[in-house]
Amino acid sequence: MKTESAKFEPDKRKWIVVDAENQVLGRLASQVAVRIRGKHLPTFTPHVDTGEFVVVINADKVKLTGDKWNQKTYYRYSGYMGGVKAITARKLIQEKPDRMIRLAVWGMLPKNRLGRKLIKKLKIYTGSEHPHDAQQPATFKLIEKYPVV
Repeated sequence: MKTESAKFEPDKRKWIVVDAENQVLGRLASQVAVRIRGKHLPTFTPHVDTGEFVVVINADKVKLTGDKWNQKTYYRYSGYMGGVKAITARKLIQEKPDRMIRLAVWGMLPKNRLGRKLIKKLKIYTGSEHPHDAQQPATFKLIEKYPVV
């Protein structure tokens, strides 16, 4: 018996819409990353893009637990001496609400050519409207809590 390897088929990829309102950031990001990568499919192959396009709406209404709004810090580095810039989660959600979700999902994708290709399949919008109605996206209900086995 031989192992079958999935082939890249761009015509068979689906679109899903995820509502981020009142969702915890890490739990949302992990489920979105699984969908983008295609790990939920029986034909998952690690080196092939078999996942779905994900549209996240209401990105500005995502939740963080505990005191992470004040304690969680995002860092950027320009490459120059003294070029480290830091911003708290509270300021980041006010200035660029989509960036917090993008960084969380990016942290769960592979850091290679495939990962850079996969992150482009994530579309994030602050309101409840999005311009992807022509793709006929299906709504996706996030799993509240994984069952304990």
